[in-house]
Amino acid sequence: MLDAALSLEYLNPAAENLLGVSARQALGRPLRDLVHPPDELIRLCRRTLDSGLTFSLRELAARIGDRELIVDCRAAPLDADGGLLLELFDTEHDRRIKREVGLLAQQQLSRRIIRQLAHEVKNPLGGLRGAAQLLERQLPDAEQKAYTQVIIDEADRLAALVDGILRAGGQPRPEPINIHQITEHVASLISAEKPERVQLTRDYDPSLPTITIDRGQMIQAFLNLAQNALQSVGEEGHLVFRTRALSNYTIGGEYHRLVLSVEVEDDGPGIPEDLQETIFYPLVTGRTTGTGLGLTIAQDLVSRNGGLIEFTSRPGRTSFQMRLPLEPPKSDPNRNGGTP
Repeated sequence: MLDAALSLEYLNPAAENLLGVSARQALGRPLRDLVHPPDELIRLCRRTLDSGLTFSLRELAARIGDRELIVDCRAAPLDADGGLLLELFDTEHDRRIKREVGLLAQQQLSRRIIRQLAHEVKNPLGGLRGAAQLLERQLPDAEQKAYTQVIIDEADRLAALVDGILRAGGQPRPEPINIHQITEHVASLISAEKPERVQLTRDYDPSLPTITIDRGQMIQAFLNLAQNALQSVGEEGHLVFRTRALSNYTIGGEYHRLVLSVEVEDDGPGIPEDLQETIFYPLVTGRTTGTGLGLTIAQDLVSRNGGLIEFTSRPGRTSFQMRLPLEPPKSDPNRNGGTP
């Protein structure tokens, strides 16, 4: 609710979440302080105040809080005090839910593909190893046997790799943990392997609460994201590890009161547009040396802990975000008539 001077008189909880500010901080502030650029929205409100009629504005692109959003707006006059009611509808909300549901469905398919692929690779490895052992017994000298030993060693290495993939997708063993124990563990690994001219910056929220997740699985998932970012920037660039808390957030259509966001950002060239819809599928990669399994495995591990990986990408800024709920999902108030 706004007064005649277009200063805020009241915000509901959904509006607090959308604007990224509490009612206590926002009350009395002019609308133009919270929406940028404000001109179109101010004109809509002025038109309502001047005419006493209700007006709408569709698909307003603006920076609201710390996010770039597209919102539908409706301004209606209030009988008392000459103020107005301003409703903001986050059109990205439904789009994001549909995208997340698609990602979860994609993950179910990817999980089956990975397990099948692992089994298909592992089965012939046993025959290959056995044949190499039989051949080794028939060879006359040690120099020739060295070659068969290479075959045996590589078969064992591939079998161990496949076993690791299958084990990584096992049931989580959750434990209470500070999420920064995970980010700092990965930071130490990345710092050891990154080129000298690649910078790593931490942008942490130190007030984040403890979360109950599988430590090993989350380290592996975050490490996969960080290594992808490191490969993206090459010999020179900038990585950012970021943590935030998101309130009243949905994951795949399920409402959560509080979600932790663990992000990896890089300033590399970005993900090619033709790969963005399928980037989490197995064997999909934008690099000639990539396996196409890192993101698939990371998404699987995060989903097993109740979360989801999302991303945004453009040249110069790519960000992958692990969204991890603190509690089991609840019903979404915005699905029952709640309006920001």
